[in-house]
Amino acid sequence: MSESVDTLLAILGSHRPWVALTGAGISSASGIPTYRDHKGTWLGSHPIQHDEFISDRSKRQRYWSRSALGWPRVGGAQPNESHAALVKLEHAGLLTGVITQNVDRLHQRAGSKSVVDLHGRLDRVKCLDCGQVTSREAIQSWIETHNELPNTASLTLRPDGDADLPDHYVTDFKVPQCMKCRGVVMPEVVFFGGTVPGPVVNECYQMIDAAEGMLVVGSSLSVYSGLRFCRYAVDQGKPLIILNQGQTRADGLCTHKFSSAPFTLMAECADAFLIQKQEPCHG
Repeated sequence: MSESVDTLLAILGSHRPWVALTGAGISSASGIPTYRDHKGTWLGSHPIQHDEFISDRSKRQRYWSRSALGWPRVGGAQPNESHAALVKLEHAGLLTGVITQNVDRLHQRAGSKSVVDLHGRLDRVKCLDCGQVTSREAIQSWIETHNELPNTASLTLRPDGDADLPDHYVTDFKVPQCMKCRGVVMPEVVFFGGTVPGPVVNECYQMIDAAEGMLVVGSSLSVYSGLRFCRYAVDQGKPLIILNQGQTRADGLCTHKFSSAPFTLMAECADAFLIQKQEPCHG
């Protein structure tokens, strides 16, 4: 089967509506680095684990010092044509919602109405002691007031607001605390080694139940939390379509894969569907 706009149009039109599962690849054009290359090779440093962050102050120093430099890129990122394409597919009635593994909130900013943040959201911080929720911007202001940050021009920025940083900056870094009770604060994201909350998982299953097929966009599906939904959809006999430039863990499960300029293909397909919807009926 060819990788053409007509082919994708025919597939999406024959099994509507769809639910989309998106990964880091969809945000790369917005300037947010991906975790892996097209072969699935990990590109970043060793990620901080959930339990490490909670129990080890030095790990929190490492996280917040690096995040302080990486956050501005995420916070200032703008949705790209791939986010816009999913909004158009939603408006055309082909897409019921988006399950995203990303924490950048770009789908919401692009205008998607039904989005599940599978791994949380980076723009909010929560106190582990009293539950107070604070914006990441407010935390950033505190960090910049209490720390002397280096110029980021010479630093390598990593996914999800991380950045490579010299050791001496980390050891001297003042970690933010809850502005209400001075407790430990943590971004509202699922760290590696953490668990996606049950209600969030159930909401994802319900979205798949309500759809006729699943569309994977920009994800290698290397993390089980996303792969399980592909298996769930396939087990229900629903078509699984993958738009991703590199290999994925669901390549053997999918009905069809588009790997040649998949984001451009999706954008062109979304525009074509909107044109079809706007054309007047005759006869």
